[in-house]
Amino acid sequence: MLGALFFAAALTPTLIPRSYLTQGALAGACFAIGYLAGNLWRWLWHYLELPEPSAQLRSGANALVAAGCLIVVIVCLWRAAGWQNSIRAVMKMPPVETAHPLKISAVALITFVVLLALGRLFVRVSRFLAVGAKRIIPRKVANVLGVVMAGLLFWSIANNLLISTAFRALDSSFREFDGLFEPERPQPTSPGKTGSAASLVKWTELGRMDRRFIASGPTRAEISAVTGQTAQAPVRVYVGLAGADTAQARARLALDELKRQHGFERSILIVVTPTGTGWIDPAAMDSVEYLHHGDVASVAVQYSYLNSPLSLLFQPEYGAEAARALFAEIYGYWTTLPRERRPKLYLHGLSLGALNSEKSAELFETIGDPIAGALWSGAPFASRIWRSIVANRNPGSLAWLPEFRDGRLVRFMNQNGPIVPADAPWGPMRVVYLQYASDAITFFDYRDAFQAPAWMSTPRGPDVSPELRWYPIVTMLQLALDMAVANGTPMGYGHVYAPEHYVDAWVAVTDIHDWSAEALARLKSRLAAEGRKGAAGNADANAYSDRGG
Repeated sequence: MLGALFFAAALTPTLIPRSYLTQGALAGACFAIGYLAGNLWRWLWHYLELPEPSAQLRSGANALVAAGCLIVVIVCLWRAAGWQNSIRAVMKMPPVETAHPLKISAVALITFVVLLALGRLFVRVSRFLAVGAKRIIPRKVANVLGVVMAGLLFWSIANNLLISTAFRALDSSFREFDGLFEPERPQPTSPGKTGSAASLVKWTELGRMDRRFIASGPTRAEISAVTGQTAQAPVRVYVGLAGADTAQARARLALDELKRQHGFERSILIVVTPTGTGWIDPAAMDSVEYLHHGDVASVAVQYSYLNSPLSLLFQPEYGAEAARALFAEIYGYWTTLPRERRPKLYLHGLSLGALNSEKSAELFETIGDPIAGALWSGAPFASRIWRSIVANRNPGSLAWLPEFRDGRLVRFMNQNGPIVPADAPWGPMRVVYLQYASDAITFFDYRDAFQAPAWMSTPRGPDVSPELRWYPIVTMLQLALDMAVANGTPMGYGHVYAPEHYVDAWVAVTDIHDWSAEALARLKSRLAAEGRKGAAGNADANAYSDRGG
């Protein structure tokens, strides 16, 4: 009964549309968890020696329960397509005609059988270990010891054999992929480019994502054509993992290269923390370079070539160390420059980059000479500063688009901009979080297993299904799956941040006043078209591929 109810609940919508394969795997896992909970309940009933119903009563009750569960499962499978379409509708995706209930059931059955086999193997191993222990210690103590020893054995095998082997394979695969050279992306010839013959950073020591960032972006002519004004070629500095042996050495190399390209002579300087693979969102950087007529310098250092989830799991300290080292080098030199001649200094990061960028600047280090601000998009749920601000938001403000105090320091924005009026006064530092209510990477929480999250309360975000409901345990598993596929949504939803939304965010963060509303609308339209065309184009050639890192 519990397995069937968990299975049915898993078919309901959450934040991201699911395929029959992911839906089936999720439903099968949820069925297994419900089945396990039922078995534990039955074992506890027997262990406490509570009275049991007669065989005749139990048989009749089981038949009724089985019939009821079958009806619930059939009804939920029949409604699954409508539930998925409720998510697709708010994301302006075409509806699906069917959720493929038979395929979902087949995948769920396979998933359940595999998990059931593993569970029964665990029980057999724990009993085997307990039998040997009963010869020298009391029976109940031996049973507990058997379970503990079996758990340690299974964990050791999974961690030291399966996980380590898989990690080594993935590590090798990502490293090889990172080192591939695309034939359509030659070495820059301009001396002012990172990786050129004049550069301190060798082209061959840049990774795949590094070269993509350096070679992409608007040119001076393209910016001038859009703005109708004289423009400069943006400065983009990037140091790959092969550039130096340590994070500190790569940060110093980045500082030297930035000085060589006269980056500190620009009006805007942005310290960018990339995602796990080293990917930097072109939607973010292109938009700010257009807005400031190319008078922008950006600098980044690669800290991994694993994608963000793997980097967070296996190398959580690397990103924070690299971000901290780069900021310390850039900020340390920036503070030596005359205040009236140095650029405004900003931080930026997407996803894992936002998490590590938050960690790069210490409050007490910068309080005497603060930076101008930060733009963090899709900050993960583990982001300490983000969680603190959301937890202490103004009473009555929305959990998915909070208001924090008077809005002079921190503001939140989504597809529709901020809640705080644009003409509301800012303080000396401006921090903006760009986030979508449908981004599970931002809104996942382990506590979702036993309590409904605040962002599910009405009113909900514009990109969240009205059919979404909270279910114990199941909702947390659904959101965990949503995190894994959050980059598969159309641009402007989930974890895929659109350039037109970055425009509004950068306007607020960098205090832009020389653009009219009509000019901003034209820029948004152009960037949106370029972004969607790039994301749908050649996966090896455009800067939008491998989005999210």
